[in-house]
Amino acid sequence: MTRNELIRRIKETAYLEGDFTLRSGKKSKYYLDKYLFETKPEILKALGEEFAKYVTPDVTLIAGAELGGVALAAATAMAANKNWVIIRNSKKGYGTGKMVEGVLKPGDVVLLVEDIATTGGQVLEAAKIITDAGAKVKKIVAVIDRKQGAGENIAQAGYKFESIITKDDLGIKD
Repeated sequence: MTRNELIRRIKETAYLEGDFTLRSGKKSKYYLDKYLFETKPEILKALGEEFAKYVTPDVTLIAGAELGGVALAAATAMAANKNWVIIRNSKKGYGTGKMVEGVLKPGDVVLLVEDIATTGGQVLEAAKIITDAGAKVKKIVAVIDRKQGAGENIAQAGYKFESIITKDDLGIKD
């Protein structure tokens, strides 16, 4: 799938208009429903291939935060032939009670994939868990940057950030 086809498919699949409250608490007249595009095999496969382009030789692991980053991390790991981990939002109260599912080792160099970046709050929480475990976040890459502060917040926290597409690519005006 070409980049333009990917942009078109994401917009026709996941772009909704109305009155929405985002995870950040911000109000929006549009919503990009990540689950509508992440559950389409052809889009998910194309996104995995796009994310895999960010895997440099030093990257040892792919990570995605639950829940939206899980399918993206899996698709990226398959496209890049790398292991991957899930970063939990909170400890589960049973079983191992871990914040990371899979094997994250000190010294790992991690590509952290994200679905939709608004302010970057969730992905920054995931990045902290990774760095607290002794690994390095090489870069944070989102499917879509809503251009509402995520890039600046992520950079201010000391991480590199890119996105596959932005709200501008989707033709969305605030």
